[in-house]
Amino acid sequence: MGESKRRQSILGEEYGKEAPMVSWLPITKSQLLTFYRLANRGAWIGIIVALIAWFTIRFLGPWLGLWTVVS
Repeated sequence: MGESKRRQSILGEEYGKEAPMVSWLPITKSQLLTFYRLANRGAWIGIIVALIAWFTIRFLGPWLGLWTVVS
């Protein structure tokens, strides 16, 4: 009997499923990786939006004559 079949017979229905990272928190490593990627992408999107807003408020609006920047 091969190692894979022996492990499958021992684990039963749990065979092939990821184990949680922490026993009291039911989140797997792949779920944490997905969350990390999503949070990282969201942070970069927020930084880009903040830079665009700053550029618009500081330079584009006054250049178009929509408002003036008070110093």
